[in-house]
Amino acid sequence: MLKRFLMLIALAMVATLARASTMEDEVRAVFDKYIATQNAHDLKGMRSLLSDSPDMLWISRGRPIWGRDAALKNLEERYKGTWKIEVDKKELRVISVSRRVAQVYAPTQLSVGDPGTEPARNRLYINLVMVKKPEGWQIVSILPILVPPQ
Repeated sequence: MLKRFLMLIALAMVATLARASTMEDEVRAVFDKYIATQNAHDLKGMRSLLSDSPDMLWISRGRPIWGRDAALKNLEERYKGTWKIEVDKKELRVISVSRRVAQVYAPTQLSVGDPGTEPARNRLYINLVMVKKPEGWQIVSILPILVPPQ
């Protein structure tokens, strides 16, 4: 009886670890797609990654942008100039909030500028929250934190 009990506990632990690993892999894959889509200036691809909710939040230039459509409209303008994100993959972390919610912390370098101007390079900590929906992981908030120059 004790042997069976210990075996069940061991199996539960293995299943939990496997689920956590799978979740992290899934979230990382969506985050990688998010970065590639941003760098490709692909609005259609971004539409599929962002949650279609009026509560989807992106902080941009210190102001809140609510909803997927408003975020895409803002990105459409930003994509006309330079917009490139480089992620420090060694420092990227996926934090499991629950089985269906994850946060991504990613130190990044953002090169951004209006058309025809020299882009500014800013160091950011991107904090992104994703929720697992029936159609897959979707982004519900993008909260960049500007790192002051040293």
